[in-house]
Amino acid sequence: MPSSVLSHQIAAQSIGRIPPCTILSEARAAEIEGLAETILAEIGVNFTDNPAALARWQEAGAEVQGERVYIPRGLARRLCATAPASFVQQAVNPARSVTIGGGKPVIAPVYGPPFVLDPVEGRRAARFGDFQMLVRLAHASEAISHAGGTLCEPTDLPLETRHLDMLMAHALLSDKPFMGSTTDPERARDSVAFARTLFGLEGDDLPVLLSALINIGSPLSFDATMSECLEVYAGAGQACVISAYAIMGATAPVTVIGTLAQALAEVMAGTAYAQLVRPGAPVVFGLYANALDTKTGASIFSSPEMTQLTLAAGQLARRMGLPYRAGGCLTAAFEPNAHAGYEAANSLWASQLAGVDFMLHGAGWLESGLVASPEKFVLDTDQISATLRQYDGLQSASGDPLASLREVGPGGHFLGAEETLREGEARLWKSAVLEDRTHDAWEAANRPDTVWHARQCVNRLLDASQPPSLAPERRAALEAFVARRKKEIAGL
Repeated sequence: MPSSVLSHQIAAQSIGRIPPCTILSEARAAEIEGLAETILAEIGVNFTDNPAALARWQEAGAEVQGERVYIPRGLARRLCATAPASFVQQAVNPARSVTIGGGKPVIAPVYGPPFVLDPVEGRRAARFGDFQMLVRLAHASEAISHAGGTLCEPTDLPLETRHLDMLMAHALLSDKPFMGSTTDPERARDSVAFARTLFGLEGDDLPVLLSALINIGSPLSFDATMSECLEVYAGAGQACVISAYAIMGATAPVTVIGTLAQALAEVMAGTAYAQLVRPGAPVVFGLYANALDTKTGASIFSSPEMTQLTLAAGQLARRMGLPYRAGGCLTAAFEPNAHAGYEAANSLWASQLAGVDFMLHGAGWLESGLVASPEKFVLDTDQISATLRQYDGLQSASGDPLASLREVGPGGHFLGAEETLREGEARLWKSAVLEDRTHDAWEAANRPDTVWHARQCVNRLLDASQPPSLAPERRAALEAFVARRKKEIAGL
């Protein structure tokens, strides 16, 4: 076949990206959707300590008994239809703004651990300095596109005002998008007001400046904190990541089908309620899933059941027309070891194959989310960088795809070929943290392990990290806002 014809055929082929996996047949997906509708109509969902939510549901046509809401078949689905399939979350640096639901995952770091794994002190309570360090790592990492929210819980700061310090750290140490607080409705309102000040915006028609994690109290319960925080963010047109907390055998049934039906019902109820608050409010279909070892109580990640849940939930999210949130490099391991690597790699692949749009807990997660680790952070982002390459598809040669073969011919080698010298380093992904020396060189260097390499990478990233520029008047306005709110919270 002439080379010109071959080149034309290669150019005409579709990009070789890995498509989202379809694990459910049409019949099985419809069955799960029917089960979710049955759950909403016959078992119901609790909205506790929130009379306003109950009134909204009743006005929309649901039956309310006490704090239990029974949603007639089809109502939740119709309400969910106004939620957008994708949206842009703005960053202070417009070049860092992200599209959630745009076909390529937005990666955010670990969220919420009360402990950190310190290379000197070991496992200890997280401090504000740890939070700042993790924000700097997120800012410096090319694989992280979203700075996340509570990267760790700074327990050395007062609970009532630490959300203000974390917001300031996000604004001063990174120019990537970030998340607002959901530990209290008043803190959610502070987050929206802070974002308005940071972006210098007023009025009711805000672009999406914040995303917020709304965790459902599985099974089938929205407590007042979560439902009222949802009201704050949805009412302001900000994005809510409405996430089922599905631990098989604990907060969800021990079967995959039962867990999927429950999770879908929960997310549908939350998404529908966001639309009752404000039609068109952006929502992400969220799932946090693992299994429980019923003998020890330990979490089980990256099992076949977890992979099935992750893949199937992504398919259900696409059928709803919503962006999908799944976890990233999840593990129950206590330290960055082989256990952590195996589980993290399997969790990451499952999320990618599921068509994840927003990956929360992308990097730095240990001990089932109790611990954040900077070394695990860079090990995870290293693997995420390889995963993101998959979304670029198969890259064709810049010219004749057989040029180097013509140059080398039978029996030769490609080390000195023009194409190798010109494009080899850019074409081939290389880890930034894994050992790549010869055995003798590794021995001569005192056999450094992967965690040692990760620690050096952490130090390099932090040394090279430069805080983004923020207009002095904008910084002054933020500082004034935080100072005023701290006084008000203290009752001064």
